[in-house]
Amino acid sequence: MKNYAIILASGSGTRCQNSLPKQFLKIGDKTILEHTLDIFETNSNIDGIVLVIPAQYRQIAIELMQNYKKIIKIIDGGKTRKESSYIGINSIKEDNCNVLIHDCARPLLTQEVLNDCIEALDNYDAIVTAVPSSDTVIEVENGEVKNIPDRAKLMRVQTPQCFKLSLIKKAHELSKDDNNFTDDCGLVLKSKLAKVHIIKGDINNIKITYPQDIKFAELLKSN
Repeated sequence: MKNYAIILASGSGTRCQNSLPKQFLKIGDKTILEHTLDIFETNSNIDGIVLVIPAQYRQIAIELMQNYKKIIKIIDGGKTRKESSYIGINSIKEDNCNVLIHDCARPLLTQEVLNDCIEALDNYDAIVTAVPSSDTVIEVENGEVKNIPDRAKLMRVQTPQCFKLSLIKKAHELSKDDNNFTDDCGLVLKSKLAKVHIIKGDINNIKITYPQDIKFAELLKSN
């Protein structure tokens, strides 16, 4: 069964405080986008890559993509992450394949975690990568602490999130008019289409959000 990566790179990245979206900022001598694409391009289990980008930066992306052989489509993203994910999965017309949806802003994904996800798709229809929460998390309401959940039962979600294509397409269709979701696994759980299996992530698989995250990523890349 073929494995397709959908790289979501259509966010504006305003919290990185730069005129360019963060996916086009550099870690060392490469953009975040290139670092992320390298992970999937060099993995022998990945058959194709769909890149979802902001329409206004399409030409910049095309110029960066000259040396990537596995990119099969570069498509314009939507107004939300959910919409961009929907556009990405529906660009793949094969019925019987796997999709791995990954945030471009996570350029430190390891090959080990990626391979663990692909291997798990032989036995599960929906997969999420996650790491235990090292901090206590509080639930708030009106500026006050409402609840303190048991940290032992909490994990921090990462990407990739991986699915049988037919499953995640159905999940999106069932929740097409509901935008109260931040990831694809939430759609599967809401519709009770499948259990979501957890793959142990990596604490260094950080999401680049703020300027200091780029500096931290540069340190991790140099080690």
